[in-house]
Amino acid sequence: MQVKQAVITGTGSFVPPVVKTNQEFTANPFYGEDHLRIDTDPQEVVRKFQQITGIAERRYANNDMDASDMALAAARVALEDAACDPETIDQIIVAHNFGNVVKNTIQTDVLPALASRVKHGLAIKNPSCIPYDILFGCPGWIQGVIQADAFFKAGMAKKCLVIGTEALSRVLDVYDRDSMIFSDGAGAAVLEIQDGEDPAPGILSTAVQAHCGEEVDYLYFGKSNFPNADPGIRYIKMKGRKVYEYAMTYVPLAMKDCLDKSGVPIDQLKKVFLHQANEKMDEGIIKAMYKLYGAVAPKDIMPMSIHKLGNSSVATVPTLYDMVKRGMMAEHQLQPGDVVLFASVGAGMNINAFCYRV
Repeated sequence: MQVKQAVITGTGSFVPPVVKTNQEFTANPFYGEDHLRIDTDPQEVVRKFQQITGIAERRYANNDMDASDMALAAARVALEDAACDPETIDQIIVAHNFGNVVKNTIQTDVLPALASRVKHGLAIKNPSCIPYDILFGCPGWIQGVIQADAFFKAGMAKKCLVIGTEALSRVLDVYDRDSMIFSDGAGAAVLEIQDGEDPAPGILSTAVQAHCGEEVDYLYFGKSNFPNADPGIRYIKMKGRKVYEYAMTYVPLAMKDCLDKSGVPIDQLKKVFLHQANEKMDEGIIKAMYKLYGAVAPKDIMPMSIHKLGNSSVATVPTLYDMVKRGMMAEHQLQPGDVVLFASVGAGMNINAFCYRV
């Protein structure tokens, strides 16, 4: 039976060159939300941080590089991988949270949209190539993929470039322990609607949820933890315990909903590409999802890049998939016909997932 499905025909990523180790954070004193200095030795703070999150180092963009520059770099690799003429792209969808933030400033710039800047950088002349940005927290890239799939099904597009890019290093409060979590980077994918014989490659199912009650400000923009800091200058802030509890409660359910819609049995799932937020949290999510099926998660079901790359928000999932696809993780291999699950959670609070046959 012939089916039409959204297929990822090319991927690309940009991993920034500047390495920021945990040890470098010990030079600054840490303060709590109460603006009181944390008495624990910074070395011990860093040790406990790595034990919980798994993060040993992260990558930051060069001073002269913005989120849109990283998006363009990742897009070029994805287009080359897909052997795609940029003029044939119907939509450029760029997910981010803060737009461009020039180094040593705290003002975000989304005029024009980052997607428009990417189209300009690719020198695309086609006026029917529509660039736009989406804000959906860390799940932004997956949401862009889901939107592309919806446009394909509606007959409104045949080829989309979906990018996740973020320069979180520009909006960090160095006096906040949570600043050690975040990083910079970009990931991209070219998606096309293709005909194929069932079972064919492509997106099999999707799931999206949002909880915007008390959860709406679990991640937010707020003043520095430093005493008497300028309240007019704000940074990314996170209620870590609340985020963890939310993710553990709702993300496994959303992932199960997505997999159930696909009709693929849990024992046929080969990999889970989960947002790289926190190693312990991600491991807990996977364990909880399998428990919903009365099963135990197989070894090596979940590739992880967080140890060296940190949490680059919308860029983690496409970057991770690109790395695995290119054979950069020896213990994780993909074969044609493998079924994988992509999932993310983040500010909003939002959750999404899509099931995909390679």
